[in-house]
Amino acid sequence: MNFNQVKKLMERKKTSHKGENGYALIIGGSTEYVGAVTLAGLGALRAGCDSVTIATVEKVAWAINRYSPDLITTKLRGNSLSVKEAKELVKYADRFDAVLIGNGITLKADKFCHYFIRKCQKPKVIDADALKTLSFRDFSNSILTPHERELELMLINSGKDFLLPKLKESNVKEKAEILQGNLRYFLQNDNVLLVKGPTDIIISRNKIAYNRTGNQGMTKAGTGDVLAGLCVGFLAKSQDLFKSAVAASYINGFIADQLLKKKKGYAFIASDIIDDLAKVNKISKKR
Repeated sequence: MNFNQVKKLMERKKTSHKGENGYALIIGGSTEYVGAVTLAGLGALRAGCDSVTIATVEKVAWAINRYSPDLITTKLRGNSLSVKEAKELVKYADRFDAVLIGNGITLKADKFCHYFIRKCQKPKVIDADALKTLSFRDFSNSILTPHERELELMLINSGKDFLLPKLKESNVKEKAEILQGNLRYFLQNDNVLLVKGPTDIIISRNKIAYNRTGNQGMTKAGTGDVLAGLCVGFLAKSQDLFKSAVAASYINGFIADQLLKKKKGYAFIASDIIDDLAKVNKISKKR
């Protein structure tokens, strides 16, 4: 995928009406990590979907409302997420075109994540702590966005830790082929794996893509949250898991590369990526 293909995915018909470009639900956040779910929400809006609702505990929701008037919040009682809230949110998710879960949620919400991910049938993006205690058998109709350590944990949870030595010794192409060959059940269950790294690897049942945009400045906190938000924003609009993952990976790294040039170093932060996503049209005219 190239810049113009991503830009096309972000465009909309002149005759489009509110809601036609997708409604996204994001579940996550905690009193420790308010910024993660906020960055994800803004990333989803920048991807081009029409509306983003964040479901989170009350204290976090009010903080998000103060930060951005563009994000809608559903306020959940208490300071943590339980299975009871998960049951309610599975029903609530039916109103939306795609769901993202995991950003800033912490492992305290482990049981909540297990229940919601297994029961929700909507197209999903799963990120961060929502991945760490689950196996590849637990997912359907989802984009998973693990970094290297999260991928290792999931392979261990899935009884596939025998792959870890092979993966460490492999180059990017070999690694992608090993994962595709050994995660057949997962991939055949309408899932896509996006492994974050110096070169992002995006794997579906019958496709593999590599994304080489991005730079070392993206090790800063929050860039992965922006990526997950872009994924769900594209997914709510397109309903295409693979294309959404590839586009999100490409544009997240592309904007980071532009910021590296503009700031002449690694001073940029995750919210700078959010801000510059608004300038995609201007960037394209310069190319």
